[in-house]
Amino acid sequence: MNAHDTFGAAMRTLPLVAILRGLTPDEAPAIGAALTLAGFGLLEVPLNSPQPLESIARLAHQHPQALVGAGTVLNAQQVREVHAAGGRLIVSPNFNAEVIREAVRLDMPCLPGVMTPTEAFAALDAGATALKLFPAEMISPAVLKALRAVLPGDTALLPVGGITPDCMAAWHAAGAAGFGIGSALYKPGKSAADVGSAANAFAAAWSKSNS
Repeated sequence: MNAHDTFGAAMRTLPLVAILRGLTPDEAPAIGAALTLAGFGLLEVPLNSPQPLESIARLAHQHPQALVGAGTVLNAQQVREVHAAGGRLIVSPNFNAEVIREAVRLDMPCLPGVMTPTEAFAALDAGATALKLFPAEMISPAVLKALRAVLPGDTALLPVGGITPDCMAAWHAAGAAGFGIGSALYKPGKSAADVGSAANAFAAAWSKSNS
């Protein structure tokens, strides 16, 4: 499958992006295995991690069925570097039209960070695949619901920041299509077994919110 088909498939099955900030290349194989075993198909290594492109390359090689890419992507050159490393997903904390356009040119799904209707519509106009609502701690499910009312109906909104299994149902009920999950899932030094346990808890919470 191409990157967009893989993204779509993941969004239909388990639309949770694993944010692996601080991951090292040596940790990548075990952490990647734990996450994919739990059903995660969207793996993001932020570029402010140690040797992020090496971790992305290892994860992409190990898990070709998953969509592996980078977070904290701030400029077009970084998009090209992620693509060269084998990454197929671009996630940013902000809206930058050049980043989105370069991801579109390279046929990579792109999730820019937005919070306001102005940012959201501008990101969609630039070609964003989905929208990362960040930081979610600054807004609420009610804000997401209000955005849903004005954005195109097929826009996927993924809250990121402070997401735990306990809060997912309220966000989902308001219209969240998925989530980005960071330190509650992975943080440096956390064992692969513990990451796997956390991943299973998030997967179960998502399944329950759909029932």
